[in-house]
Amino acid sequence: MGSLGGTELLIILAIVILLFGVGRVSRIGGELGSAVANFRKGLQEGAKGKSEEAEQAETT
Repeated sequence: MGSLGGTELLIILAIVILLFGVGRVSRIGGELGSAVANFRKGLQEGAKGKSEEAEQAETT
């Protein structure tokens, strides 16, 4: 099995648009983008919190 090329991705996108409609697909894309942004923000905050805990442990 090979990877998906550009043509295959365009065909899949066309089928998804036909099934769900343009409005719903754009809303899903926006929600997916905000979910990824929140996930990255959470990862950064988690790493920041762990580094602050490590600093506090070193000072005590």
